[in-house]
Amino acid sequence: MRMLRSVELFAGAGGLALGVSKAGFRHSAVIEWDHDACETIRANQQRNVAPVSDWPLHEADVTTFPFEGLIQPSGDVDLVAAGVPCQPWSLGGKHRGFNDHRNLFPDTLRVIRVLKPKAILIENVKGLTRRSFANYFEYIKLMLEFPEVTRHEDEGWVEHRARLEKYKTAGKIRGLRYNIVCQLLNAADYGVPQRRERVFIVGFRSDSGMKWSFPGPTHSLDALLVDQWVTGAYWDRHRLKSLQIPSRLASRIDKLRLLGAPDLPWQTVRDAIQGLPEPEGCYAGQVPNHEFQPGARPYPGHTGSPLDEPAKTLKAGDHGVPGGENMLAYPDGRVRYFTVRESARIQTFPDNYVFSGSWTETMRQLGNAVPVRLAQVIASDIRRKLATQVS
Repeated sequence: MRMLRSVELFAGAGGLALGVSKAGFRHSAVIEWDHDACETIRANQQRNVAPVSDWPLHEADVTTFPFEGLIQPSGDVDLVAAGVPCQPWSLGGKHRGFNDHRNLFPDTLRVIRVLKPKAILIENVKGLTRRSFANYFEYIKLMLEFPEVTRHEDEGWVEHRARLEKYKTAGKIRGLRYNIVCQLLNAADYGVPQRRERVFIVGFRSDSGMKWSFPGPTHSLDALLVDQWVTGAYWDRHRLKSLQIPSRLASRIDKLRLLGAPDLPWQTVRDAIQGLPEPEGCYAGQVPNHEFQPGARPYPGHTGSPLDEPAKTLKAGDHGVPGGENMLAYPDGRVRYFTVRESARIQTFPDNYVFSGSWTETMRQLGNAVPVRLAQVIASDIRRKLATQVS
């Protein structure tokens, strides 16, 4: 069977690209403009980390990159994957949305028009779905559905959206078109030890005739509660004495004793960092990227991630790491910052994957990354669908 080709836009430190590679795609290009993120990818290439060692990395701007050179007589690009910059839509940002110069959805559309991939995979923050951006989100989906119906030079996005809607309802559709599916996914529901909600947009070229839906969740909170408070298997795995059931969970646990939970349990911070030594007692280089960072303190709204739950969403602030968002909270009330290695595990990067730069810079890369495991789950299902057409 032909190897499926992919092109990765806005690769960052490589989370989405790594998941797509693990799903069985071969990247024809991995494009990222940020030098520090590219240095992380290069560091792993120098260490011969598979499959990163084979990535054709371009430290380049997507807005000016010559994508025409990626077109090959041997066949189409099968997938364009893009973690489109999230700052315009982020709850932690300035909320400029479509007025933000970092809104690169139009440039992503240009790439799709040039390469005409069989499938597209786009990830962005939950903030894109908020009410204030609802009209623009619908506009994004229409642009992806009809990428060749381009915006006129003197046309605002509202007018362009109206023209796209009219084009769709007229029924006389020609040229490139995609069947678009969108869903807000929680990474914890797919085995990532982190509550991380992100919007995923997937499209298949309409001439393929393919129908696709997102793979269903495999993990759940109920299953974790059963594991912890009904069977006690969670504490046994970690060789700990079972704790007393929290009063706030008592009635829910009683119901779960009767009903059970068919899914796998959510993964917790304790699950993620199991086997790593306490960083404060580590000597330099004992574990890559596992250096202790002093100065952690809780404050209202930033109390850290409990050890026996999935982590809160790792974040990348405009001026370094935002306080308690990236802290570990021990049961006895102590707190400390997650190390880079612990954060990488929470984002499901493999342990042989290293990060370059200062603690603040590497945490920024991790806060912006797509969890590798979630990317692999979605990309694997896309590949499965595409493979039915190729074989």
